[in-house]
Amino acid sequence: MTSLRITPLILAVALFMEQLDSTVISTSLPAIAADIGTEPVALKLALTSYLVSLAIFIPISGWMSDRFGARNIFRLAILVFVMGSVACAFSNSLPTFVISRFFQGAGASMMTPVGRLLLVRSTPRNELVAAMAWLTIPALIGPLVGPPLGGFLTTYLSWHWIFWINVPIGVAGIVFATRFLPQMDVRNPRPIDFVGFVLTSVAFSGLVFGLSVVSLPALPIVYGYLTIAVGVTAGLLYLLHARRTEYPLLDPKIFRYPLFRAAAVGGNIFRIGVGAVPFLLPLMLQLAFGLNPAESGLVTFVSAIGAITSKFIAEKTFQRFGFRTVLSFGAGMGGLFIFVNGFFTPGMPIVLIMGVLLVTGVLRSITFTGVNALSFGDVDEADMSQATAVNAVMQQLSIATGVALAGALLEIASHTHPGPINLNDFHVAFWVVGGFSALAAFWFLRLAPDAGAFVSGHKRSQDQAFVETKE
Repeated sequence: MTSLRITPLILAVALFMEQLDSTVISTSLPAIAADIGTEPVALKLALTSYLVSLAIFIPISGWMSDRFGARNIFRLAILVFVMGSVACAFSNSLPTFVISRFFQGAGASMMTPVGRLLLVRSTPRNELVAAMAWLTIPALIGPLVGPPLGGFLTTYLSWHWIFWINVPIGVAGIVFATRFLPQMDVRNPRPIDFVGFVLTSVAFSGLVFGLSVVSLPALPIVYGYLTIAVGVTAGLLYLLHARRTEYPLLDPKIFRYPLFRAAAVGGNIFRIGVGAVPFLLPLMLQLAFGLNPAESGLVTFVSAIGAITSKFIAEKTFQRFGFRTVLSFGAGMGGLFIFVNGFFTPGMPIVLIMGVLLVTGVLRSITFTGVNALSFGDVDEADMSQATAVNAVMQQLSIATGVALAGALLEIASHTHPGPINLNDFHVAFWVVGGFSALAAFWFLRLAPDAGAFVSGHKRSQDQAFVETKE
């Protein structure tokens, strides 16, 4: 198997493990809570601690990769993640479980950005679309597979198995990474920005924690708003600090690259709406349609089939039509199909619902494949670690924002009528998040027609190294 295929495949398996684990415990919370002697609502703090850990440690992933080698950090990240999984399985109280999830999140925080950095540095630019197609699949399948798999393991084995399954996968990942991934030279990193690390830790953990509390209120919601305010303040202080220091931890100057800027902004607008779907759709199918977790999981899994299907057409699609056309169409139609979810009813044929979700999965996957490839199209080699770290942070924040937006929309809509949340509330939420995702199409339309041609192969220019976006 060529390195073009084996490298993204190894990375994709590890990232799938991380994406799966971030959602697999959602349906297992009642069983875990009963076993360790706490309430399911309180146990949602474990979900939040995982996300906070990601927010704290992702910013230093680029510096760690340059200092100790990307392959070494990737293997270490898998090891820490597996050790955290074992600690979760042995947890017997709320504090130990929350701490174990935080430790597990520290490993996960390195896997995604460092894995993407390994892929970008080992793949020629004109082959990035094909490679990114493999790497995009785990991020789309994991959140869909996680809840039904967690429910199955908890029902027929025990909740401990949602963590034990990471051990053989992780060991295999370390072995294959050692055997097949290229050894990257250790680079001379910029000096570590300790002040920046403190400020970004407070900023991103405050935002993620606050948004998580707002969307999954395990604590009084006022704590969510307070921590969001603290996070925003720390973020503003960091921007001031970054302008005055020579080597900021996350350099805002990375946005000077036109293609990176276009992909980062447009991709995260699209991701906010998409990030709300794994939260909204299973809830609607269970609360408003009356399906059980296993049944709703089988319905939503069809989106994962669409994501896998897109891998086989992504490269040719971008070669034929280019980034501007495909990304604007994918984002616009992807948002429209999310909007269509707002017309689902219990009486609608299930085949029709699954057909919509299948097409949605294809559109989402192609769009994110293009966004991920375009992000690194014009970034200099020396700035690759910065680009991966900034990208990873923005993705985490956009996903947390999407879930918080969905939760807020349901809460607002439910106040317009007496009684609990009903089907109409879900419809309103889907209309809003679908429309928000579709806005990304207008951003991508600002790209030049041949933007990123040297990456996609679309109308390749012989005398132009980089293509600027329209200002």
